[in-house]
Amino acid sequence: MGKSAAFVVVVLGFCYLSMSLTVAFDASGWVKGHATFYGGSDGSGTMGGACGYGDLYTTGYGTATAALSTVMFNDGAGCGQCYMIKCDYDSDPQWCLQGKQVTVTATNFCPPNYAEPNNAGGWCNPPLSHFDMAQPAWEKIGIVKGGIIPVMFQRVPCAGNGGVRFTINGRDYFQLVLITNVGGAGSIQSAMIKGTKTGWVSMSRNWGSNWQANGYMDGQALSFKVTTTDGVTKQFDDLAPPSWRFGQTFTSPTNF
Repeated sequence: MGKSAAFVVVVLGFCYLSMSLTVAFDASGWVKGHATFYGGSDGSGTMGGACGYGDLYTTGYGTATAALSTVMFNDGAGCGQCYMIKCDYDSDPQWCLQGKQVTVTATNFCPPNYAEPNNAGGWCNPPLSHFDMAQPAWEKIGIVKGGIIPVMFQRVPCAGNGGVRFTINGRDYFQLVLITNVGGAGSIQSAMIKGTKTGWVSMSRNWGSNWQANGYMDGQALSFKVTTTDGVTKQFDDLAPPSWRFGQTFTSPTNF
């Protein structure tokens, strides 16, 4: 092989490798908002929530969580996103803990209260950026007596502890799949499911992080394809064996 041909092969190989690499989710810039807290000092009141994650200890989120305001929650599209939050000490030195920050995952929805003005009770009304944080997380950056604090926040990559988890609920001809522990962008743009006897079937968001598809897939190994909101797609082949049952959770060997 001549030098020119060898050079072309090397360049093409490098380009292919570059296109095959997963681009890591980048943190956003710092943005101003406010934060309150809920759920009690032990965070027990934060279990469940509008993202459908259920017991947050079992699903790996614990009490480092927050409910998002209307605009940020975006009808469930914000579920799973991760934010680094710090109290804006320069704006409120009385109730802020200086130099402290905490990272939380969005697991719930803070509903609007249109009966109250945006600056006095309607904290989660559009177009505000507001976090109603689990109290244990909030106490890492603020003094409880303050009630509400000004914050600076940025969206950051989610670490993900282990692989992506798929909990298969529903019934015959209806799959309702809860997708949790998503790394990278954390939130899901689209999802697909495939049985060994079917092609890829597009899923739609039912609520929160629950995605649905219609079709008979009992007795088939199930594969999943997930695209996060930064456009990265991962495929998880034959993750659930043909013997899967409704209510079971399957964890992928990789994450975003």
